[in-house]
Amino acid sequence: MERRDFFYKSTAIAALGFISQTSIVATPVKPLENPLKPILLPSMPPLDHKGSSDIRVWVRSSMTNGLYSSVECAVAPKVMGPPPHMHKELDELMYVIEGTASILVGDDIVEVKAGGWHLRPRLIKHTFWNASDKSLRFMDMYFNQPFEEFLERIYHELTAKNGFPDGSDSKTKEINKLNNKFGLVYSPTAFDERQEIVKKFGLS
Repeated sequence: MERRDFFYKSTAIAALGFISQTSIVATPVKPLENPLKPILLPSMPPLDHKGSSDIRVWVRSSMTNGLYSSVECAVAPKVMGPPPHMHKELDELMYVIEGTASILVGDDIVEVKAGGWHLRPRLIKHTFWNASDKSLRFMDMYFNQPFEEFLERIYHELTAKNGFPDGSDSKTKEINKLNNKFGLVYSPTAFDERQEIVKKFGLS
């Protein structure tokens, strides 16, 4: 290639690059209809499991236009979680902060230690428990469903103090409503499976 041709081609390439970059910069960006806003969440002491388990909401679905929410969970030693179940629409991501979470996924059991993550996509049977002698604390993250509302209702509203004692018809009726609303599905043997786990690992 002659020197003059090389100069012309190099100049053309450079010009195209300049035009491309300026076009990108000049292209107007269409604003979102409901833009997200920055949110600062101040630090708080670790959540107390209160001898069993408890939850605390950090990010609400309403803060993210329904895209995401997150909840801190604390579980006492040797405490079982809910019966094995699946979600029709919810994808769930766990990050363990303290202790070790035992998780049933399908027919397999995995352990997630502090610093580990576990993704549970929709339509997969699962549950969790704390089989250790130490406290378990983790962040649960939910996508495309305000599942924090379900948990707040279960943990903080449907209580004996509020007229919903365990095993009562009123509490069972409300829980069934929540299961239907949030798409939780339990197999006919879910509660028997839960009891088997409780017995096997010495849980309460």
